[in-house]
Amino acid sequence: MIIGVLAVVAALVGVHWYVWRRMVRDTTRPGGLPRRIGTGLVVLLPVLTVTALVSTNAGVPFTLQRIVAWPGYLWLAVLLYLVLALVVGEAVRPLLTRFLARRAAGPPPEEIPEPVAAVPGAAARTTPDDGPATPSHSAPDSRTPDTPAPDGPASRADDPRPPDEPALSRRLFVSRVVAVGAATAAAGTVGYGTYSVLRGPSTRHVTVPLAKLPRAAHGFRIAVVSDIHLGPILGRGHAQRVVDAVNRTGADLITVVGDLVDGTVANLGSAAAPLRELRARHGAFFVTGNHEYFSGAEEWVDYVRELGIHPLENARVELPAFDLAGVNDFAGESDNQGPDFARALGDRDTSRASVLLAHQPVAVHDAVDYGVDLQLSGHTHGGQLWPGPLLAELANPTVAGLERYGDTQLYVTRGAGAWGPPVRVGAPSDITVVELASKQA
Repeated sequence: MIIGVLAVVAALVGVHWYVWRRMVRDTTRPGGLPRRIGTGLVVLLPVLTVTALVSTNAGVPFTLQRIVAWPGYLWLAVLLYLVLALVVGEAVRPLLTRFLARRAAGPPPEEIPEPVAAVPGAAARTTPDDGPATPSHSAPDSRTPDTPAPDGPASRADDPRPPDEPALSRRLFVSRVVAVGAATAAAGTVGYGTYSVLRGPSTRHVTVPLAKLPRAAHGFRIAVVSDIHLGPILGRGHAQRVVDAVNRTGADLITVVGDLVDGTVANLGSAAAPLRELRARHGAFFVTGNHEYFSGAEEWVDYVRELGIHPLENARVELPAFDLAGVNDFAGESDNQGPDFARALGDRDTSRASVLLAHQPVAVHDAVDYGVDLQLSGHTHGGQLWPGPLLAELANPTVAGLERYGDTQLYVTRGAGAWGPPVRVGAPSDITVVELASKQA
């Protein structure tokens, strides 16, 4: 554990040193105000980030959590894309330097024809038409010995600039161009990614055929929402946007598949209150995610029940057309509250279609063993920040979308919110309407 923490700290220090070097040291004059300001920001911003990360579970007053959350978490996203842009800039830097050097040198001089060598004894010539030849001389040079040639180079002794100043100026210019380009790319990417979160999730529609689904249930629609992540940044307004989007679908059933909150009921109960307005013919159901166990899972399960949402804690309900089961998240195992697939699925009628709610996609391996027809999950955020999807693939069987594992189908939503930075790049937030199709229809 200690080695892991030290490795993370060393990585953060190294990354920030690289950013300081390229964005501050290489672009400013020593001792100047811009350098002092830049250095101060490179020290302050990671401190805010660490404070934001630990404040939720450290009992820090919620007001202070909200103050440090925006700059602290946004810096994480900016840092990611700033470093990526600066790495690309390393390839651009020598090309731009070479271009400027060639431009400063000017066009190549034109070739001057070599003079024709004089023939000995031919200093004077005669021609029959012009009479006696006159000696050939060149015009006297009117310049004084102390006057330099008009086109000759100026003396270095008369040039007040240091000998290496042109190279330094060129390097400074290139460094500033690369830094401005990297900062613009990072700010633009993070700005758009933040807007995509704050405007609320889009709605996706997926059709899933189930062999055991009766014909009467053909077209049954389940609204799947996960990873809302109410917290210091995403609050009541975000919850209301999600509720409105879900209710607009007119789904027959609503499922909230974990990671509803990042904080306690005392701090976020009012933010989650709009979930009371969720409406569906067969009601709304909830299972815990890993973040509930960081935030007081038992209190949240009780509060969700007060909001009119039915928690499924390793439990199952029999709906008219299929069995709906739910299991606790794996993070509850440390408190003896982990998933219990046998309790949720073990004694059911296997001739009926079954749908399982499990926050993490990795539960699909157990779902296959218990003959589940469809598992609905979240957890991955679709990677949230590119290149996050590439990393998410290493830990999850499916990052987003619908895939089949044996006779079990797994659908993973990208989630309706964001953890940490309220930013999504390459993985837009969504809620999904899963429409069940009967093969008998």
